[in-house]
Amino acid sequence: MKVERCSIADVLLLEPKVFSDARGFFMETWNARSFENLGINAQFVQDNHSRSAKNVLRGLHYQIRQPQGKLVRVTAGEIWDVAVDLRRGSGSFGRWTAATLSADSHRMLWVPAGFAHGFIVLSEHAEVQYKTTDYYAPEHERTLLWNDPALAIAWPLAGEPVMTDKDRRGTLLASAETFE
Repeated sequence: MKVERCSIADVLLLEPKVFSDARGFFMETWNARSFENLGINAQFVQDNHSRSAKNVLRGLHYQIRQPQGKLVRVTAGEIWDVAVDLRRGSGSFGRWTAATLSADSHRMLWVPAGFAHGFIVLSEHAEVQYKTTDYYAPEHERTLLWNDPALAIAWPLAGEPVMTDKDRRGTLLASAETFE
């Protein structure tokens, strides 16, 4: 597996070995031993799958308790995936990093616990699957405002994004609950 550190070193862009032939392809998306060798000692407890239309923006979500590390991949279409560091003790607190993920590239993004996560769909539709290191806990879920000027995330927008009211009313970083 090829590993590329993003502009925030704890966020990893992973490119698995893909074995292709006339029948199609095969790839290993998770192997505890291989990931442990990369420094990812994750025990996944939940798998999630979403399908979204073009220009849907989901996020920026995190859980203040039961924080989730996420291994994100796209099985149809293409997204621009964003992680924002909310760990106050980190040298990259309040900074963001992003990567394009697509079904064609097979690349995955490792987003450690302590980050807000979100994405925008670049293709006509996209299916996103991600493993999490803790269970979804709606009472602990928080939403960071996707267009907070303090973050200045350069979303590749094609007009006004499609999103939920919850995501439109996210919290500014200056008043958000964060991790110590």
